[in-house]
Amino acid sequence: MSALPPKADINRGSPQCLLLAKSGHSSLYLILFADSGLCLVYIMRLSIILEVFSQRRNWFSALISLAIAGLLVACAGSTVRNPVPGTLLNQAVVVGMNDVRFWGDQTPPNINAIIKEKFAQMRASRPQLLKAGKKARIRFLTVSGGGSDGAYGAGLLVGWSDSGTRPEFELVTGVSTGALIAPFAFLGKQYDPILKEMYTTYSTDAFLKKRPVKGLLGGSALASNKPLASLIAKYVDQKFMAEIAAAHQTGRRLLIGTTNLDAQRPVTWDMGKIADSGDPEALHLFRNVLLASAAIPGVFPPVFINVKADGKIYDEMHVDGGTTNQVFLLPNQLMVAKDVDRKTRFRPKRRVYVIRNGRVGPEHKAVKAGTLSIASRSVSTMIKYQGIGDLYKMYSFSRRNGIQYRLSYIPADFKDTSTEPFDTVYMTKLFNLGYRLGKKGYRWKKKPPGSGGS
Repeated sequence: MSALPPKADINRGSPQCLLLAKSGHSSLYLILFADSGLCLVYIMRLSIILEVFSQRRNWFSALISLAIAGLLVACAGSTVRNPVPGTLLNQAVVVGMNDVRFWGDQTPPNINAIIKEKFAQMRASRPQLLKAGKKARIRFLTVSGGGSDGAYGAGLLVGWSDSGTRPEFELVTGVSTGALIAPFAFLGKQYDPILKEMYTTYSTDAFLKKRPVKGLLGGSALASNKPLASLIAKYVDQKFMAEIAAAHQTGRRLLIGTTNLDAQRPVTWDMGKIADSGDPEALHLFRNVLLASAAIPGVFPPVFINVKADGKIYDEMHVDGGTTNQVFLLPNQLMVAKDVDRKTRFRPKRRVYVIRNGRVGPEHKAVKAGTLSIASRSVSTMIKYQGIGDLYKMYSFSRRNGIQYRLSYIPADFKDTSTEPFDTVYMTKLFNLGYRLGKKGYRWKKKPPGSGGS
């Protein structure tokens, strides 16, 4: 049986049907009801159903029983949690490591301490930079989400290195796929071979393991992130952590964004401080933050991070940083001139480079008239325009704080030809495009798309 009987019109009514498995003359379907959740039904060939109906009048009860059994499996598979109470959200700290993160939607309450520590490190390791005063040039880099489109940003950075003009970045931030790129970009061109390897040689199986049935029956995601966790662990080891810590000690900063789903708020993690903490759990936390930042809700399971509040241990649920911010630099409320320059008497020329791993214009595609196709297209459209909005928000922040704004994104004429979530053929072509643009000297846009000017 390959489909429901023709007269069972599942597209125009409220239920929707998804084929999960097939064996012989029987098929396992997921029936989705708009008003009552979901029900798992094992449907046999129509002739068999009619035969059962003629011989047994309780066939419907059997189906209901099977559906209830499916729901019981779903309940049994749920993760038992001990979430932070809403009244304690601002008190929660990572066990063993204080001040390694802050809310991404407000100026940190300890901003003065953060600035003091940074400039003490700069005076100790780079006094010549501070002496340069207004002639000093500070460069920031922020890398957006975008899944396999991260190949563009990786290629652009590698090409930029080979052009001989790529600067050392004072601050690097990243979310989602950008979170996987950011640590290597932070450490410099010696890690370019790894960026190329990550975005040209690994296919979907290296990032995820599909498990749709488990995900639909009460699981936390449609895929396992164990392959991605293994990939992160391959590159992020104690030696790598020591290099991040050493860069942090010079006053440079690496920030990664996640989303606290319980709180519905962005969280910014100071990865250098984690690496430099000396805590035995630092490596585990560092890896988990990267994993969480790339945890697309529903596709990958969330990452649970243990925290302490009011003397008790709780867990926080963290997912993709792109859920709240597709790109970020610093809290939008921060006033650099007021909060930094006046206190430090250091007024360098600042510039932020924004890499948007995606397209910023409309892309035509005929959408099938089915629930899943419509939902998927709608979500991808929403994400695109959220990303564009974040580009404008960063542009506004930059202008307000006297920071030069430079933007790069995937050209509109480069079409998405991928046939799977991480298609190595497509990713290699996109990496090579980014590389060519970076190598020849990319003409960075000075304004967000649609705002006029170049």
